[in-house]
Amino acid sequence: MAEPKTKYDRQLRIWGEQGQTALEKSSICLLNCGPTGSETLKNLVLGGVGSITVVDGSKVEVGDLGNNFMVDESCVGQSKAKCVCSFLQELNDAVKAKFIEEYPEALIDTNTAFFSQFTLIVATQLVEDSMVKLERICRAANVILVFARSYGLTGFIRISVKEHTVIESKPDHFLDDLRLNNPWLELRSFAETIDLSTSDPVVHKHTPYVIILVKMAEEWAKSHGGCLPSTRNEKKHFKDLIKARMIAMDEDNYKEAMEASFKVFAPRGISSDLQKIIDDDCAEVDSGSSDFWVTVAALKEFISNEGNGEAPLEGSIPDMTSSTELVASIFAG
Repeated sequence: MAEPKTKYDRQLRIWGEQGQTALEKSSICLLNCGPTGSETLKNLVLGGVGSITVVDGSKVEVGDLGNNFMVDESCVGQSKAKCVCSFLQELNDAVKAKFIEEYPEALIDTNTAFFSQFTLIVATQLVEDSMVKLERICRAANVILVFARSYGLTGFIRISVKEHTVIESKPDHFLDDLRLNNPWLELRSFAETIDLSTSDPVVHKHTPYVIILVKMAEEWAKSHGGCLPSTRNEKKHFKDLIKARMIAMDEDNYKEAMEASFKVFAPRGISSDLQKIIDDDCAEVDSGSSDFWVTVAALKEFISNEGNGEAPLEGSIPDMTSSTELVASIFAG
């Protein structure tokens, strides 16, 4: 039976359903379960990975008791892989766990196909020759590989992966973005039907801040060579112009327009980082392309053919002071 999502509630708040699902589907292999490897795997097990496989051919020695929390006195003389695996299983019984009593170097030399079954391999305390061989094996099998080695209080970590793509991450922009710095045609056309100079106090007080900003930005661009406010002084002056349009001090819609004016100042078009991804050769997709590059290809096509150089909007609508009829008119199309 599937583990209830509430068990990982805190994690879900960080990386969401997609991230947790990826964890639960992952298969992790640990090579050598010394203190570095054991602690690494402990954190993954607590996070809710799908399965773990511990590979280590050594026995637990008395010296291990002082640096590895995954073994105790009763483990001395026993298989280290078995003892560590058993302890980790107790931490999270939803994780499938198994162990292999064999030295990783032997597997690397004699059974290269073994490593292709995993999502991620964490290799610790390997010598350079074995690391080079394992890296080639994982590259060929397209398996993510993490090397870690510790020397007392120092150490190193290296990651080998062909490509790592993320589709669903926390956005670094505002969810209620309405592209006020470059309105779509229907919004611009509707704004043209609204007169900010109306003498009707009810209409003036209920004109949505979205319309106020669209019209004010257009007026500004006409008198500034098609450019929007960019310098600190220009942005302040733009806000002062909005404030000057207020008839009464209780016009919340104009206050909202001043608070949201930063949305007009954002640069038009897509970011340079997104442009690099779109220009990547992998954006030319075929039947073997991953979901990520199919999504990029669709985005590229939208920007070129429908977005007029802009990415699609998320569709979120912000709260605003207005009459129901006016808001409905803005987003009806």
